[in-house]
Amino acid sequence: MDIKNLSKEQRDELKKQLAEEEKEQKKKEQEERETYKVMVCESVDETFEFLQGISQQLSDVKMNVFNNFAHLLDLKKSLYGVKDGQQSHTFTSTDGLKSITLGYRVVDSYDDTVNAGIERVKNWIKKQASDDNAANLVEIINGLLKKDAKGNLKANRVLELHNHADRIGDIELIEGVKIIREAYKPIETSYFIEVTEKDPETGVKFSVPLSITSAPFPFGSTIEKLI
Repeated sequence: MDIKNLSKEQRDELKKQLAEEEKEQKKKEQEERETYKVMVCESVDETFEFLQGISQQLSDVKMNVFNNFAHLLDLKKSLYGVKDGQQSHTFTSTDGLKSITLGYRVVDSYDDTVNAGIERVKNWIKKQASDDNAANLVEIINGLLKKDAKGNLKANRVLELHNHADRIGDIELIEGVKIIREAYKPIETSYFIEVTEKDPETGVKFSVPLSITSAPFPFGSTIEKLI
């Protein structure tokens, strides 16, 4: 159909039809989008409830596992002289193929008195002579006073700092380091369970995934091809 051959009335009628079709198409798209949003909401609500239940099950399992090994931890301490405060314990099967590690993670943290200790150490540094030996020592101590990304001193560095202070024997330095050590208030962030298994033929050890993120994906499924 050649539009040039149409009368004004015919062209107006055609424009009207096209406008109505476009309006209907937009209405249909809007309805489909609203339907999609409803479907998303329903899927989120249903899946959220399911995953929340899984999370609670994992929490219950964690508690049960720690409870199951509680008596073994007590026996290990008494039989092998394990020190209190050990952050993790590993239990291995007789054949050495299966291991379970229980423990907790700690983040270094200090109360506000740590700054007073740091200042005392820095004051000691300023008073040191400028000979090569003193300069090297000052560089070492300054390195041990460096804070991590979260603004905390590393506990192992403070221990090394303590060892240097004892070796040097200066009272001001020793007192400064003592304040820093007494300000140390570590925070237990999480209790963990790690399970490993060793291939009896190759001896290669691999972890058994316990989180939904690290669990192996069922390759070959439809969803794999969509992501």
